[in-house]
Amino acid sequence: MNDQTAQPTSREERLAGLPLREDLRGQHPYGAPQLDVPIMLNVNENTYGVPQDVQEAITRSVREAVSSLNRYPDREFTELREALAEYLGHGLTPEQLWAANGSNEVLQQLLQAFGGPGRSALGFPPTYSMYPLLAAGTGTAYLKGVRDADYELTADSAARQVRELAPNVVFLCSPNNPTGTALGLDVVEAVYEASEASQAIVIVDEAYAEFAQLGTQSALTLLPGRPRLVVSRTMSKAFALAGARLGYLAAAPEVTDALRLVRLPYHLSAITQATALAALRHRASLMSEVEAIKHQRDRIVKELERLGLRPASSDSNFVFFTGLADPQRIWRGLLEAGVLVRDVGIPGSLRVTAGTESETSAFLSRLEELLEEEQA
Repeated sequence: MNDQTAQPTSREERLAGLPLREDLRGQHPYGAPQLDVPIMLNVNENTYGVPQDVQEAITRSVREAVSSLNRYPDREFTELREALAEYLGHGLTPEQLWAANGSNEVLQQLLQAFGGPGRSALGFPPTYSMYPLLAAGTGTAYLKGVRDADYELTADSAARQVRELAPNVVFLCSPNNPTGTALGLDVVEAVYEASEASQAIVIVDEAYAEFAQLGTQSALTLLPGRPRLVVSRTMSKAFALAGARLGYLAAAPEVTDALRLVRLPYHLSAITQATALAALRHRASLMSEVEAIKHQRDRIVKELERLGLRPASSDSNFVFFTGLADPQRIWRGLLEAGVLVRDVGIPGSLRVTAGTESETSAFLSRLEELLEEEQA
C-alpha cells in the first residue's frame, strides 16, 4: 500500500517533526551574515590579523604539541592558567582562572553550573545577543531588564531591577555590545550588593576590555571579597585569535571548581592551549595592533560626528551610531561597495568594526557619499 501521508518538504518542517525540546521550538540560531566581501567590519574581529612574529611563535608551539597528539591534553590546562593569571595581574592566582573554547563556552558552562531549569538569568538589552540563546540552550529562563533611553545603565536602575527580579545569574556586558560603552564600577558594585538576596552569580563580560579608553577600570579590581563575581574575557579580539576559540574567566577558586563539574572531559585541546600560550608570550606585538585599532575607532567617532551622526562613546573595537533615516539603505549601499557592517536591529542605527586605515577610509568615504545622496 502506498503511503499517502504528505511528507514534510522544507528543513523547517522536518525539524518541526523531530521530538525537539518544547522550549527550543521556534528559536533561531545565532548568526551574523557571512558574506564574501573585501572589507568585513560586521563581527568585531581584529582586522589587523596575527603579526608575523606571533604566527611563527604559534607555528613552533603547535608543532611541538603535534608530537604528542596521541595523548589527551592537560585537562587542567595548568600552564595556560598560569600564563593567563600573569597576563591579567591584579594579584590573581592560577586557581582563579578558567578557560574554554571561546568566551561563549565559558558563559555556557557558568549557566550549566548556576542556571538551568527553574532558574533565571538577567540581561539588559540591547546587549550581547548570545545571552538569551545560551540561556535557552541550558534551560535557563531569560529575563530582560531595561536601559535608559540612551542605552545607558545606571547603578540605581540596575540594582533595583536585580532586587525586583531576583535572578540566579546576571549578565553585565562591559563594554556593552552593541553600544560599545563600558559600565562604571559603581554599577557592578550595586548589582552585586543587590543580588545578595538571590545569591546570584554576577558575570561581567569584558570581551573588549583591552580596547577601553584610558582610565576605564576593569571589574577585575572588584574580585577580592566577592565570591559570586565573575569577569570573563576572550582572546578573539585583542589577541586576533577569533579562529582559535579561546575564552577565559577570573573568579574565586570555588567558581572554577563548580565549572569542573560541568565541563566536558579534556575540553581544551592541546592545539588550542599551545596557540594561546604562544600568543600570550608574544603579546607585545598584538598590543601594538590594539593601539592602532583604537586610533581608527576614535577616527570613526570623530568623522561620524562631522557627518552629523551620533556615535556612542566607545571602549571597544567597534562604533555604534544612530541618526540614520534609513539604515537598511545605508547597509545595502555599503555592501554594494564591498563594505559589510552590522545592522543590530535598533532603529536608525548601525555598528561598524574599526578596520585598518584603508578599510576605515573606504567605509567613511562610501558612507559620506550615501548620506549626501539622501540629502540631494
